[in-house]
Amino acid sequence: MADEVFRHDGYLSEFESEVTAVDGDKVVMNLTAFYPGGGGQVCDTGTINGKRVTEVRYEGKEIVHIVPGNDFRPGMRVWCSLDWDRRFDLMMGHTGEHLLFCSLHREDPDLAITKIYISPEDKYVIVNHDVSWEKIRSALAFANKAIRDNLTVRKTVMARNDPDLAKVRIKLDRIPEDEEITVVSIGDIDYSACSGVHVQETSELGMLFVDRKVSAGRDGVAIHFKVGDAAADAAISLAATCLEVIDETGSKPELVVKTVANMKHNLEAAAEASKEAAKKGVGSLEPETVGGTAFYSGVFPGADRKVLAEAVEKLKAEGAVCAFIAVGETANIMLGSGSPKVDCRKVLPKVLGMFGGRGGGKPDFAQGGIPDASKAAEALEALKKEVAGLLEN
Repeated sequence: MADEVFRHDGYLSEFESEVTAVDGDKVVMNLTAFYPGGGGQVCDTGTINGKRVTEVRYEGKEIVHIVPGNDFRPGMRVWCSLDWDRRFDLMMGHTGEHLLFCSLHREDPDLAITKIYISPEDKYVIVNHDVSWEKIRSALAFANKAIRDNLTVRKTVMARNDPDLAKVRIKLDRIPEDEEITVVSIGDIDYSACSGVHVQETSELGMLFVDRKVSAGRDGVAIHFKVGDAAADAAISLAATCLEVIDETGSKPELVVKTVANMKHNLEAAAEASKEAAKKGVGSLEPETVGGTAFYSGVFPGADRKVLAEAVEKLKAEGAVCAFIAVGETANIMLGSGSPKVDCRKVLPKVLGMFGGRGGGKPDFAQGGIPDASKAAEALEALKKEVAGLLEN
């Protein structure tokens, strides 16, 4: 087994080592500062004797470095270098994740971690249930004060029977009996079992900021965060966006959330009204009889497309042909056919092409759209003419 330097020194970025085994692209050394990934954090990258290390991982208890095209051999002394900026970003991210979760947990004691992901491109923690923005705001205030207070971040090794383990966030069942328990503490505000790489002081984080939260399905909610300069940049960008929203809504900053909530409610009410209007509109349609086939058609401003699609399915099952258009920013057009004379898959693209649109589907149902909603009525007339020509033959 290699001496795993990263466990006790996360700041060593260049070092000399000796190759102990080589198997194609796989290289094992007697000492390494390359972190092989774990705890949600991705592995380090860098170089060995100038050759790129593209991946580092555990295979059994050995740390394997993937070095494509290497010419190393056992016993060879090599000079290793981590991609330091990348490593330091990951260190900040890992400590930031600890600080963020402990701050959120203070606001919501029932909160639990489902998953963690820390990479240069993305950093998030998935928690078991949603957290309000009010609680996130309070948690960030606490976390950023801890950063300004420059708390010490320490790593200690604890025994499994240590009574102080009671205050540590830990899942003992996930730690093998023969493996030491490494605990990372942030001042006296957080204690968590972790063997990852961390900064030494919270001030190194600069800033912690949550820029979004999204559903993670059955796992819970993913809370995405940034640290350092990336956090400051994200905060500035979102602040500017919020100011634009305030201007557009004509609201005051302290009332903008309520204003937007009211607007959302009004939009939902309008959408529901449009849905009901579409149902009534479709239900009151009188068909034309073309070539012995009932032909339904209509243009429905702001209509719910699902309502129109359900109506199309019902009418074509009765042997009718129907052409419905839902008009919004664009015009969405549906054509359904219960007649073998009308192949929707052929008819709809032909007509929509006349208006710069396109569509597709199956012989009995197709849908598509045209970019200029003002031409909806004109498109419907063209569609009716094309369908009538087929039904009358």
